[in-house]
Formats: sequence, C-alpha cells, structure tokens
Amino acid sequence: MSDNPPAYIGFEAYTEQIPSSIPNAVQQATSRFAGLRAARVAELPHWESLRQIGSEIRQHTIDHLDVYLERLETQVTAAGGHVHWAATAEDARQIVLKIARDNNLTLAVKSKSMATEEIDLNLALEAAGIEALETDLGEYIIQLAGTGPSHIIVPAIHLKKEEIAALFREKLHIDAPEDPVELACIAREILREKFLNAGMGISGGNFLVAETGTLVMVTNEGNGRMVTTMPDLHVAVVGIDKVIPDWDSLTVFLKLLARSATGQKISTYTQFITGPRREEGEFGPKEFHLVLLDNGRSKILKDPIGRQVFKCIRCGACANTCPVYQNVGGFAYGWFISGPIGAILAPQMLGTPAARELPYASTLCGACADVCPVKIPIPAILRHLRRRVAEGDEVTQSTMPLPIRVAAGVTSFAFSWNWLYRVGTLFLPSLMAIFTQKGWMSEAPYPLNLWTKVRPLPAFTAGFRRWWRNDKNSKVGRDS
Repeated sequence: MSDNPPAYIGFEAYTEQIPSSIPNAVQQATSRFAGLRAARVAELPHWESLRQIGSEIRQHTIDHLDVYLERLETQVTAAGGHVHWAATAEDARQIVLKIARDNNLTLAVKSKSMATEEIDLNLALEAAGIEALETDLGEYIIQLAGTGPSHIIVPAIHLKKEEIAALFREKLHIDAPEDPVELACIAREILREKFLNAGMGISGGNFLVAETGTLVMVTNEGNGRMVTTMPDLHVAVVGIDKVIPDWDSLTVFLKLLARSATGQKISTYTQFITGPRREEGEFGPKEFHLVLLDNGRSKILKDPIGRQVFKCIRCGACANTCPVYQNVGGFAYGWFISGPIGAILAPQMLGTPAARELPYASTLCGACADVCPVKIPIPAILRHLRRRVAEGDEVTQSTMPLPIRVAAGVTSFAFSWNWLYRVGTLFLPSLMAIFTQKGWMSEAPYPLNLWTKVRPLPAFTAGFRRWWRNDKNSKVGRDS
C-alpha cells in the first residue's frame, strides 16, 4: 500500500490523466443506482413531503447545533460512554492514538467511515505501529490498491471485477477468479481472523441521536456490526454535523437515506449503539468512545449560505446523477468526498485557495438539487462559492488569477452593451479562425487554453443572432 494519501492535485490537472476505464465503470454503476432510486421513490406518494420535512429538520439542527451537541454529550456520558471533542484533524488523531496506546493495541479493525478518511487516521495508526484494517469490502479493496474512495457510498465504484481480481492476485498472492461472489468470499475469510484478534474497532456514524446519545450506523455488510461489538474497545469518529434531535427525526432520515443511496427500502443492517455493554456476558464492547470532530465545521456554520452543506446525509445521489462526476470519476475531485457535495464542501473546509477549481466542476444543470433527499440547494451554493473565488468575500480574498478576472470583466462588459456585442460578433470569427481547424479550436490562447488542452472548443460564429432573426421573421410570417 502507498505510504501517502492521494494528494489534492486539482480538478483540472487530474482530468488530463483520467484512465478510459473509469468513466465506463462509473457510468454503469451510477446509472444502476439512479434507476433503483427512481423505482423506490415512485412507490412513496409522499416522497416530496418527506424531503421537505428532512430538509427542515436538518436546517433546525444546524441552527441549534450547540444545544443538541450538549444534549448528546450528556446522554452518551449517562449511558457509560466517553465523549472527546476534537477541534482539528490532528486532535482527533491524537485522541484515537492515546486510546490505542493506553490499551497496548497493535490491531484495529475499521468500518466504513468518511470522517476517518478526512483525518487520515489510517496513516497515523500505521505510523504508530498499529495495523488499521478496513473491513468494508469496497474500502478493503481500495486499501489494497493504496488509493482513497472514489464514491461516498461505493468507494471502489471505479473498478471492475477483472481489475479487483488482478489486485487480489498481486497483493494477496493468491489465485483470485474474476467472480464477485468468490472475491467476496476471499475477503471474508481474511477479515474474519482479524475481527477475532482486534483489540479496537473504529467506526464512523450516519446519525447521532441527541435525545438518547445513540450512534446510528446504516450499512449493507455485517462488518460494521463485527467492528462495533467484537473488540473490547469501540471508538466512533463522527462529525459534529451528524447530530439529529430525536428518534422521530431518525425515522424520516432512514426512509430518505437508503432509497436515495442504493435504491433500497431499508439497508441490510441498521445499528443503534447507546454506550458500552452494561454487564459482563452482554454483547458489545467494554468501552465506548465518541470523538466529535469539528475540523473547520464551526467556521463554515458562520456562512448562512455555505452552511447548508451540513444538511447532507451522505447518500451519494447527487454524484449518481451528475454528468461531470459520471465522466471524470471521483478521484478528479482530489478529496475524500467527491461529486457535487464534495464540490461545495471541500472549498469551504480546505479553503478556496486550495480547491478553487471545484465550484466550477459543474454544469449547474440542477440535477443534483432535484434528487437531494434533504433539498440542499447545491447550484446556489456553487454560485456562492464561485463568487468567493472570483471576487472574494468576508471569508477570503479572490483567488482567481488576474488574467482570468480581466478576461471575465471584459466579456461581462461586452455582453452588457448590445452595440458592442454586435461589433464583436463581426470581428471575433476572423480572429478565432487563426486557431480553428475544421470548425474546432484545439489550441486556443490563454485563458481559453484551460479548456482546449482537455477537449476542443467549437469555433465561434455569429450564426445564432442570424438564426434568431430569421426564425423570428418566419414565425411572424406564419402567424400572419
């Protein structure tokens, strides 16, 4: 496995080196999920009402997050658990490392967790001499491959069974057939021994119920239950945005999540974990630790538009319907969360200087907002972040290169004056003809070369206005 996580190389740089197999695999999988989602949604005539209720609950929770987090801490403690507050990723890593060192651990098994991806926990544990093994099948596959996840729900969505079999043969030195069932059996046999010997189980969490201090995990594999019950220690690393008020709220989100994510009425496993086991002989860990991760979330909460990203319940439906994601895959986003939700979360958590391309990694078609189960206005947030990149705001200064800002300003000015636009349409085709071959520009001048070095740009013509005038006149003639 690689010693380093995939670096954020930028959307533009990655799209130049996309393997041809990735879009095909991603499109097949996302199309299947989108179809299953549509079928399950059609079965619920009150689906839109559920979406609205879910959106309102999430907005209410975000607006009163301090109240619900305090209530959550009280209830987790009352149930016998330990609550740790992590202001940064480093704080979270050190908390988990201290728990491991205090218990002299050498092996930890992990359930699927985007929060631990966020803080690079595996690398920190391995550097401390502690083996950290992913047990979700998709996560296990990408851990062998030495990469991060390319989808929120299906981390190895970019790989076909033939590629996974080849990976197993290379990394595990076994004869792995190109059969999904056989590959799953191979992983199951290897992981079962690890479950039995691990001293600590590490998980994330889909929801945190403030009313009772309950951690809710929604999975389709039995590994999550094994991780959280077999080792004597269970450590859950969860973002502070995952808290919800009560069990009534949870019933809404469980209906929304499975249908939106994988097109199921309900996930195979839904776990409710409230503290450690109470008595000897009961099922579950002796100790339960909840690490509440901030890592920049409090800062984002100050932005009334950007903070709506915390409504997200991590279903991945926005990626499944996004034409950009389907063509470039998840790694192009350069972060642990990809797709439209990653395009609005990464620039806020990492800062626009580090991820200024991502708000532009969208056609603004609105398909993501149409399928979002909690009605996150993703296109509106993308436009908000584009404005931050281009013009700057109270959060940060503009990070748009000066030549692009000047070109955008000139273009905006030209489009604002009808006579100037008409003059431009007379001269621009002749100017662009210098760079045009057979109706396409493949090597345009800066800043258009940011586009043309990835794909050709249609040559500019003044045909639209001429077509519009002719069409309008023809309609007048027909109407008369």
